[in-house]
Amino acid sequence: MNYAAAWKFLDNLQFFKIKLGLDSMTLFMERLGRPQSDLPCIHIAGTNGKGSVAATLRTILSKAGYKVGVYTSPHLSSVRERFRINDTFISQDDFARHATRIIEVLGRDQITYFEFTTALAFLWFAEQQVDFVLLEVGMGGRLDATNIVTPLVSIITNIAMDHEAYLGTTLAEIAAEKAGIIKAGIPVVSGVTEPAAAVIRRVAAAVQAPLFTLGVDFAMLQELGGKLTYQGLAITCPCLSLGLRGGYQADNTALALAGLELLGEKALAVNEEVVRGALPEVRWPGRLEFFPDCSFQGKARSVLLDGAHNPAGVESLKSALGSDFGYDQLIMVWASMGDKDFHSCVGTIAPLCQRLIFTRPESARSATPAQLLLTIPESAREQCLTSSSVEKALVLAYDLAGPNDLICVAGSLYLVGQARAILVGDLVVD
Repeated sequence: MNYAAAWKFLDNLQFFKIKLGLDSMTLFMERLGRPQSDLPCIHIAGTNGKGSVAATLRTILSKAGYKVGVYTSPHLSSVRERFRINDTFISQDDFARHATRIIEVLGRDQITYFEFTTALAFLWFAEQQVDFVLLEVGMGGRLDATNIVTPLVSIITNIAMDHEAYLGTTLAEIAAEKAGIIKAGIPVVSGVTEPAAAVIRRVAAAVQAPLFTLGVDFAMLQELGGKLTYQGLAITCPCLSLGLRGGYQADNTALALAGLELLGEKALAVNEEVVRGALPEVRWPGRLEFFPDCSFQGKARSVLLDGAHNPAGVESLKSALGSDFGYDQLIMVWASMGDKDFHSCVGTIAPLCQRLIFTRPESARSATPAQLLLTIPESAREQCLTSSSVEKALVLAYDLAGPNDLICVAGSLYLVGQARAILVGDLVVD
């Protein structure tokens, strides 16, 4: 099977509903030879910030000379973005070869899209004999397809309301699902705040997993002049600068550094010099990704891409727009998935915008521009426009924006992926 056929097979799996549970995944991985069994994993869960923590860990460990496998989701434009070793995405040939094996072993049985990609990641990383695997949970934790590993360290970034249809309608219920990645005796790094933090403490204590909490056992402190100091579990690392934008990235960085400390002798090549040199180089595409001079249709404008898609993420975007960027007017291009809490998200972001353009990426799950427009009070709808496609929405934004304005594209990673491909090009290039 070639790459195009393998990707088509995988895409067809999207028609099957999300299925949480480990039994089928465990049995299927047995049939594949349990490639995950010896992988040295760092397992990362949380509502927001998982990708940023993974990107930080990848950059530091790679700079220290390690071979680091990274599995994240979702992707922006190519499924190959989900699988990388250091700076290299999986090749078309490797993707097709491992996909073919999965399909052959699968036979007439059925697995989900995420189970398929998770199995493929395990196969590739095992074959490539990586030193570490940064394994991002897809949804929740307890019943997520990635939760068949016994990691070196577990990291839970934060907990907020999201995926309520699957994870629960209270913070305590969602926290219990995220805490499902905690394993007996395996150290846990937590950025979770109260009241959800109580659930993390209870689960960790029940299985005797050492727990290290942001703001209690370690912290990232602000220095004069904008530099940061990591006050760690056993080390102090001053004079740090971050490449990732957003004040919340200080906490994500602290979580990553605490996870590195807990690797101990397994990551001896990581030292203060490596950390200080790596942090300014960390990048996470589509998350507060700023292009100050982005050309499109003969015009250059400042463009910010951010995948904020739940209330907590939108609050972080709102904060960053107020503190990290200077502009005259904000021109927002917005889309949302129909199963997200887009009413509160739009309600948070709309007052910041001089013009708000609603559009719809090519996804059956997307809310329509008309649905999004109804979230705006009639008295404020004059500031809003609708567009039938992402490209047309970008044309409108560029026509409306002046040279000192900011165009922000947000609300959905599907939207950000399409916009990024149009404005900048695909992330994966052969």
